[in-house]
Amino acid sequence: MRNGEVSYWWQARGGFPPRRPSLPGPLEADVCIVGGGYTGLWAAYYLAGLRPSLRIVVLEAAFAGYGASGRNGGWVTAELPGSRARYARAPGGIAGVRALEAALRSTVDEVGRVCAAESIDCDFVKGGRLSVATSPTQLARMLAGLAEIRERGDGNDVYEFLLRDETRARVNVAGALGGLYAPASARVQPAALAAGIAAAAERRGVEIYEATPASAIEPAGPGGGAGAVARTKFGDVRAAHVLLCTEGYTAALPGRRRRTLLPMNSHMIVTEPLGDDAWREIGWDGAETLSDEAHAYMYAQRTADGRIALGGRGVPYRFASGIDHLGITDAATVDALTAVLRRLFPAAASAPIAHAWCGVLGVPRDWCATVTYNPRSRLGWAGGYTGHGVAAANLAGRTLADLVLGEPTELAALPWVGHRSRTWEPEPARWAGVHGLYALYRLADQLESPAVGDTADGAGGARVRLGEALGRIGDTISGIPH
Repeated sequence: MRNGEVSYWWQARGGFPPRRPSLPGPLEADVCIVGGGYTGLWAAYYLAGLRPSLRIVVLEAAFAGYGASGRNGGWVTAELPGSRARYARAPGGIAGVRALEAALRSTVDEVGRVCAAESIDCDFVKGGRLSVATSPTQLARMLAGLAEIRERGDGNDVYEFLLRDETRARVNVAGALGGLYAPASARVQPAALAAGIAAAAERRGVEIYEATPASAIEPAGPGGGAGAVARTKFGDVRAAHVLLCTEGYTAALPGRRRRTLLPMNSHMIVTEPLGDDAWREIGWDGAETLSDEAHAYMYAQRTADGRIALGGRGVPYRFASGIDHLGITDAATVDALTAVLRRLFPAAASAPIAHAWCGVLGVPRDWCATVTYNPRSRLGWAGGYTGHGVAAANLAGRTLADLVLGEPTELAALPWVGHRSRTWEPEPARWAGVHGLYALYRLADQLESPAVGDTADGAGGARVRLGEALGRIGDTISGIPH
């Protein structure tokens, strides 16, 4: 089994991409984007399309797509990256939240459109998203959530409940009791998508400099003119507009940003290709993105080359916002994810694990993403997608482009524009809180899974009810929107 090496997705493409040059020295630009992941690349791509005359520079610390953009589960999902109630506090109210949700759904098609227009071969298939309940408690939680969805007026075109047999006809997950299907989701090969966006942006004239970490982002200051400066060891980039798009790596920058986004770890494994007999048993012919209703949930996809890629939290956070080394994952997490895989897919129980890796995603204290631009300082930033970033980053990139150009568009009025979250607690409270939260979630999941012979009014029923209570406590403490 391979471990780390950034991700399976990059290794499946033949290893790390050819390295672009570093910044050749000090330069001036119209727009400087710090961070060569999905958000920065999409912002550059759309800006260059809207204003071809702009000189747009992207600074990337490693290589384009090195971070979460090249390591994620490959879900282009329309799930809201945050709480409806919190976004509804913006001036647009609940109507603004609905507009944001609609924009995210249309973004799934926008990503597919660009992939087709730019010939980006990233295995894009819009097969929808399937969330599966594998215990009575998970099913009850799913139905309660569906009731809230129906109460707010969303129909089957947004979420459709599937009975046990209907769920298993799509994906034969062991123990599945029901499912929730959302059409607005697609599967992709994440690294191929990142590489494709970067190449498309370059064809539009965007300059991407790799192995060029920014050490600071500062206002231009007196005598420096309008705009800001991105400082690097190769020289300063002075630009009329500077956009920070570093997501889970934001904490590495000096200053007050250190506690803005918590770098949450997510871990993945992928099997060797399964045989035809296994796929006949499992199904999964629609390339749906897949998750379960556990508190410490898993996420998965059937890859284009016939593997199962499955992820989960593992070690959720490293002390003092530490970052992994090239995606290397600890053995205990690999074993835990492998156990989940084999429990849910007995037909894949004998499939060897080919690769394991991890990465970080950006989590704000209130779990709500933001797109922010200050027209006075001409500094902007976006991030905090809490694991729903593949589609959200496209929408954020388009929104940043409109904000930089001063366009009063519908995107610029969405409720995540200008959203502010309070900062995370200092250490060791931050580490203890995150690890305590996920320990609580794992215990809740264990208690919610009834043993054979349990009855609703016996000790087993009491254990399940305790698990439900612990899960609700965890949601309340964390503010995680479920």
